[in-house]
Amino acid sequence: MSDRNNMKLFTLNSNPEIAQKIADTVGVPLGKLSSRQFSDGEIQVNIEESVRGYDVYIIQSTSYPVSNHLMELLIMVDACVRASAHSINVVLPYFGYARQDRIASSREPLTAKLVANMLVKAGVSRVLTLDLHAVQVQGFFDIPVDNLYTVPLFAKHYCDKGLLGSDVVVVSPKNSGVKRARSLAEYLDAPIAIIDYAQDDSDRNEGYIIGDVEGKKAILIDDILNTGRTFSEAAKIVEREGATEIYAVSSHGLFVEGAADLLDATNIKEILVTDSVATKERTPENVCYITASELIGDAIVRIHERKPVSPLFAYNKKK
Repeated sequence: MSDRNNMKLFTLNSNPEIAQKIADTVGVPLGKLSSRQFSDGEIQVNIEESVRGYDVYIIQSTSYPVSNHLMELLIMVDACVRASAHSINVVLPYFGYARQDRIASSREPLTAKLVANMLVKAGVSRVLTLDLHAVQVQGFFDIPVDNLYTVPLFAKHYCDKGLLGSDVVVVSPKNSGVKRARSLAEYLDAPIAIIDYAQDDSDRNEGYIIGDVEGKKAILIDDILNTGRTFSEAAKIVEREGATEIYAVSSHGLFVEGAADLLDATNIKEILVTDSVATKERTPENVCYITASELIGDAIVRIHERKPVSPLFAYNKKK
């Protein structure tokens, strides 16, 4: 018998589209369950097939509405525990609450740690996620966490388009994203630049560029595209400094609070995001989706077959 005969995949309501693609990659059909809300908002989950003794993988992005999707996930985990699943593996294409990963000022919560505690306490055996806001969030869990990286996927996309070499510059729109920008730049054999601000970047005072973008094709990179404001302001700055073309890439496209309108007003040629979030909001006209389902599916198979996940962390341009 194949090891996959002892595996069951389930999806909840946040992103069934990517869950189906992941299931197709793994070669295991999605399990049967029902999830509904009572009139007062309470969530009820029923697993409609046996999971006793199985390794269960639950696919759920904790995106908008974040708290509902998180609670639905916790209830599903509890149902699997009570149904005697052998292991409960949570697959988070997008991990909401991960941005609150440090105490920046007095009396702030550490919600990334709080959510980690909730998942562990509920009975989760392992977490598989995609491009955490900060890699140190893995240390908030007392269980194994595999954090997959989207940069190799983006690198392949840009290499296929011929966007590489010294004519390209990878731009971090804030100084906290330098490591991510450098990682993509190494794949593309391109230099990097950083946008910095005279004051706290939340004020969005006049920004300036550390590096050279004049006469180059600029690729703005960030991990979460939320309101679109970061990319909008960055696009204005690199255009002012002489960039010939502007592209933007982000691991998770939330597109909230009118982000599409804001980004449509910029000169960004293409906005590249993964399908980690199934947003209900309008997306920009120039958005381009790249699926992370094969990457996640391959990781699930490797975890289940007790093989290393590290080969998935790189993209070989020579292939």
